[in-house]
Amino acid sequence: MKARRGVTWLAVLATVWLAGCAGMQSHHETATQMQAAGQQGDFKTALTRLDERHASPEARKELLYNLEKGELLRLDGQIEPSTEAFLAADAKVQEWEQAAKTDPQKLMGTVGAALVSERLKVYEGQDYEKVWLTTRLALNRLGQGRIDEARVDIKRTHEREAVIAEFRSKETQSTVDEAKGRGVQAQGREINGYPVQLLDDPEVLALQNGYQNALSHYLAGFVYESLNEPGLAAPGYRKAIELRPGAPALEEGLRGLDERTGFTWKRKQRMTDVLFVVEAGVAPARVPKAFTLPVPVGSSIRTVSISYPVIDPSRDAPLESLQVGERALPLSKVVDLNVMARRALRDEMPGMVMRGFSRAIAKGVVQDQLEKQGGLLGGLIGIVASAATEQADDRMWRMLPGRVYLARAHLPPGEHEISLHGVSFGKARVDGQYAVVPLRLYEGRPLAGAVGQFGQLPLVEAVATPAVAPVAKPVAVKPAAKPARKPRPTTSAKAAAAAL
Repeated sequence: MKARRGVTWLAVLATVWLAGCAGMQSHHETATQMQAAGQQGDFKTALTRLDERHASPEARKELLYNLEKGELLRLDGQIEPSTEAFLAADAKVQEWEQAAKTDPQKLMGTVGAALVSERLKVYEGQDYEKVWLTTRLALNRLGQGRIDEARVDIKRTHEREAVIAEFRSKETQSTVDEAKGRGVQAQGREINGYPVQLLDDPEVLALQNGYQNALSHYLAGFVYESLNEPGLAAPGYRKAIELRPGAPALEEGLRGLDERTGFTWKRKQRMTDVLFVVEAGVAPARVPKAFTLPVPVGSSIRTVSISYPVIDPSRDAPLESLQVGERALPLSKVVDLNVMARRALRDEMPGMVMRGFSRAIAKGVVQDQLEKQGGLLGGLIGIVASAATEQADDRMWRMLPGRVYLARAHLPPGEHEISLHGVSFGKARVDGQYAVVPLRLYEGRPLAGAVGQFGQLPLVEAVATPAVAPVAKPVAVKPAAKPARKPRPTTSAKAAAAAL
């Protein structure tokens, strides 16, 4: 009986192990390969690497595949295919939104993650990635000159943020209740050796949440302004300032709105209002780190391996100004994806820790049973299987930029030479009332995106010159001839006159 029970435990463990390993492919490895190709400017090879790791038709429907594919195509200048990939990803996020609104408990099922590995969860995307997706769609549409569709994407961004906020509040309470039901008493992020200081960094704590960003809201303000909707533009600019206080470009966007949208200004406007969206670096990585936990099992203590992700802070130097022709435009950093990713991880850690303790307890029980029924060999198998299946979830949208800066200026229509810290982006042509110029400094390689242009500058009215009658050329008049002088009388004549 004992032998049969031991075989049963081994069979169960093997099944769980194999099921876990099959779904625990490391995205960090894939992203590293893609980024290596991207550093050489070879985004087609990067796309090939992505396809190789997602060979099946089902895998190519996944959210993360289409997020990465859309960004790689965008970096390669293929805007229309990029938009198609983003729309495929957005369809998955919309499914998540619908479930979050109608059946949130469906999204809170974490049995696989609790018992085997976090990587067994269906990847739903980080919350900030869901918001970035609609912002990316809006930027693509602007580059294609489809501002009305960009307006729809921006509206959906606001709606998506509201769904995320409501769902996360419910999920946190559900995770705590589930953990308590399993007898887990761990609080917060209490893991010995975990670098909590990376999550409690002042920059991380300064963020209101892990999903809203200033770029999305400033872009909303700019698009509404371009469409002559100042009543909607103002809240966008105001929210951007609230999310990133102290950024001059954001503050000027709101401060100058009334003047820029006034009738007199628009009638006299002679230069294009240009928004430069400057992206630099790459998104951070979630790197799995292993920890050990002592788990009480019956009368003994078992040491169980457990893994959590760590995000190291960015060391990239800040960008200060953008050179446009002879002008140096100051840059305002409005988004730091590294900080946002750490904030998202900070918010996620309580639930992650609760599930980790639940896994540790379950695996500790399995190890204990295997050792009792299979001796040292059974115990060894349990330890190896536990470590092999305990892999932190390293899935993230890794081809996003690391930081985003904004600059805004009025420029005369035409071509302008652009450079950033000595790196030339070539010439960008702007025209119309408004323009958006996307720039990406990818690992030192300059990439200029499609320029979006909207509205028409007023025609310069020709100044009418009144007709003037030709003036007749004056005729030169000769002066009248002087009368001939009488000859002076001679001396003899004088004498004759005196004699008379």
